[in-house]
Amino acid sequence: MLSKRIIPCLDVDRGRVLKGVRFNGLRDAGDPVELACKYRDEGADELVFLDITASLEKRETLKKLVKDVASNLDIPFTVGGGIRSLEDARELLCSGADKVTVNTAAVEKPDLVSKMSKHFGSQCTVVSIDAKKTGNTPSGYEVYTYGARRPTGLDAVEWARRVEGLGAGEILLTSIDRDGTEDGYEINLTKMVCDSVNIPVIASGGCGRPEHILEVFVKTSADAALAASIFHYNTHPIPQVKEFLRVRGVVVRI
Repeated sequence: MLSKRIIPCLDVDRGRVLKGVRFNGLRDAGDPVELACKYRDEGADELVFLDITASLEKRETLKKLVKDVASNLDIPFTVGGGIRSLEDARELLCSGADKVTVNTAAVEKPDLVSKMSKHFGSQCTVVSIDAKKTGNTPSGYEVYTYGARRPTGLDAVEWARRVEGLGAGEILLTSIDRDGTEDGYEINLTKMVCDSVNIPVIASGGCGRPEHILEVFVKTSADAALAASIFHYNTHPIPQVKEFLRVRGVVVRI
């Protein structure tokens, strides 16, 4: 049985890690390189770095900062934000990212997902889906872009199926409604997406304590759980979370 992955997330804006609620009210959480080193040493399975305003501001991801973080890591490192072309993705991979994730560009130029998968491999190609509960789509969840600010009209579950068909090797699924609330993952959304695709799904948005991670692993087939607040503010460090899961029968890498 494959181990479930625990993944801290660095939401970065202008060189600092920030954390908010439902993508708003951002507050400083620390230095990206320092936090990356901390999570590496604590036993994180992977690390995700998202330049959260790059798409909105129509600028490139902070490549120097990506390089600085990557140079300190020996765990898989996923980077996203502001990727608009194959060359953007290539530059981030050359800067030390192991995987790149696209959201806004994937919606606006779906063929970019296919091109990335063809050139770099599906294992390097992650599609981020930011979804919000709505009455406008069959599943009840709609895809948003530009840092969760712009509705697309796309059904989240159908879009997940489509990006798998385009060649994505993994989905980073974030509930906008739960983001930063620490009320727990959006189980219904996560289960529907997991049940609809055959590629790994990372559950994101809402983790406030170890019980929430246990719940998403027990009630859905998510391959990984991403969290930020509980790790940034040291309320539940990674070793504590992994031990909590291990003694309850979840296979994790200790």
